[in-house]
Amino acid sequence: MTETAQRPSRISLGWIPWATLVVSVAGLAVAAYLTYEHFTAGTTLACPDTGVVNCAKVTSSQYSKVLGIPVALLGLAFFVGMTALSVPPMWRTSSPWPGRLRVVGVLTGVVFVCYLIWAELFQINAICLWCTVVHALTLVLFALVIIRLALVPPAS
Repeated sequence: MTETAQRPSRISLGWIPWATLVVSVAGLAVAAYLTYEHFTAGTTLACPDTGVVNCAKVTSSQYSKVLGIPVALLGLAFFVGMTALSVPPMWRTSSPWPGRLRVVGVLTGVVFVCYLIWAELFQINAICLWCTVVHALTLVLFALVIIRLALVPPAS
């Protein structure tokens, strides 16, 4: 038996594009819910409103807007973009731009998530469970994109 037949020459990472699509769509759904709640004054926000876990306190704080734009709307825009960049044809294109935009997108997303976590923990003194789901999905998306980039570098 040859050495090639004994062990695979590459790790199969064909699942990563599909995983990024699933995570992006999940993030899109949660961000859409948070955006809806923002514009309806959070009257149906499915989250406790007392103690440390207090979605209403977080989503109505001064940190719920950046330059007058609701953070929920920014999250929605982020996940719309990441969903578009995660559809299979965008992973297979010969153009380097979708890959570059994915990396810039997830890096921007992670930096913004760090800011939002800081705001929740140290400024607002409350945590929103729905926001935490968005933060987790953004971190998973970041990991998937970076792992794929590290193990399957773009074609020159």
